[in-house]
Amino acid sequence: MGSFKIIGEKKLSGTVQPQGAKNEALQVIAATLLTKQKIIISNIPNIIDVVCLINILKGLGVNVIKKSKNTYSFEAKNIDINYLKSDHFKQNSQKIRGSIMIMGPLLARFGKIILYPPGGDKIGRRRIDTHFMGLSKLGAIFKKNDNNSYEISCKKLAGNYILLEEASVTGTANIIMAAVLSKGLTTIYNAACEPYIQQLCKMLQSMGAKISGVGSNLLIIKGVKKLSGCKHKILPDMIEIGSWIGLAAMTQSEIRIKNASLKNLGNILSVFQKMGIKIELIKDDIIVKKQKKYTIETFINGSILTVSDAPWPGFTPDLLSIILVTATQANGNLLIHQKMFESRLFFVDKLIDMGAQIILCDPHRATITGINRKYPLKGTIMTSPDIRAGISLLIAALSAKGTSIIHNIEQIDRGYEHIDKKLRALGASIERI
Repeated sequence: MGSFKIIGEKKLSGTVQPQGAKNEALQVIAATLLTKQKIIISNIPNIIDVVCLINILKGLGVNVIKKSKNTYSFEAKNIDINYLKSDHFKQNSQKIRGSIMIMGPLLARFGKIILYPPGGDKIGRRRIDTHFMGLSKLGAIFKKNDNNSYEISCKKLAGNYILLEEASVTGTANIIMAAVLSKGLTTIYNAACEPYIQQLCKMLQSMGAKISGVGSNLLIIKGVKKLSGCKHKILPDMIEIGSWIGLAAMTQSEIRIKNASLKNLGNILSVFQKMGIKIELIKDDIIVKKQKKYTIETFINGSILTVSDAPWPGFTPDLLSIILVTATQANGNLLIHQKMFESRLFFVDKLIDMGAQIILCDPHRATITGINRKYPLKGTIMTSPDIRAGISLLIAALSAKGTSIIHNIEQIDRGYEHIDKKLRALGASIERI
């Protein structure tokens, strides 16, 4: 288990280029299984979760070639479906939640798959019912085995009308990937419409899929017999972009975020601006201005500002941890309402140990009283419980007085590419120990 050693209170400055989006990468890499032809994907982030999924594809027989930095070609011409019975697949698939993304493509192309409960962040219940229910509507049959695995099979997938109970991003992606090779017409209502889903649909369209309604919560898919190869570029990671904004504010630094794809950020920037953070936009770049203090807005009637997560175009749940830690040094109060995951706020005890004034109201809500830089957070020893809490603790440590140690940094590496190198380039004091 690796660790970071951080000496805080360093003012940072410079320019960063965000990595490719983790959540999009997991979807579009899985989509390469839908065709025998070669697909080239650029801007793939070099992070643990993505590397693990690529290894699963290699185990299946996909010919994966690294063309250049962050660019790979995938050719799923000769697939060994029996690999799914191996211990190698079982171990790798249970490391990451993204392993579930191969279900739709393999079912559509080969009519069967074995699936183990996927891994990922321990942030509460993360049901996969949406995947199962949606694929069942297309004709898939599920059987649970004694070893806790699932066998999913079908004779031939057929289009259907599907009303999702929840706008699950990965659930929507799996259903889309199965539907593009299904017979007939599939309608998905209450579909997730995040930029990652839009990117997946655009990639599939370039492969020959017939999808309409992209960007909305109503998708109509006319199945085709086969798909071809294509080239695809992954968007910059909006969660990393939000992390840099929070980091700049907490450390009183000026940071320029290059090529941020502003049109795909939704209301992320406006939420940080409500926190009092000064942001300048130049072309497709974000400049977070250096400022000693920032004041949280209130609602029009003077009541405490509430930031809550919601399906797109609502605020992404992956950035609530960043908003929370950024609020600890603000002037004003904030209520965080994490609706989707009941264990995601439990990391606040570590921030409280550092001197933050936070009350965990219940598993879903926390109130933060900003200390307005009356005193800095103090360095401490802590352990990263998941990706987003981990980066929030890292931001807190970089702003804190003294030395901090963060253990279990593999959780951070699952979602952030070379984060320590990027931080040192900005002037941070951070090393792996």
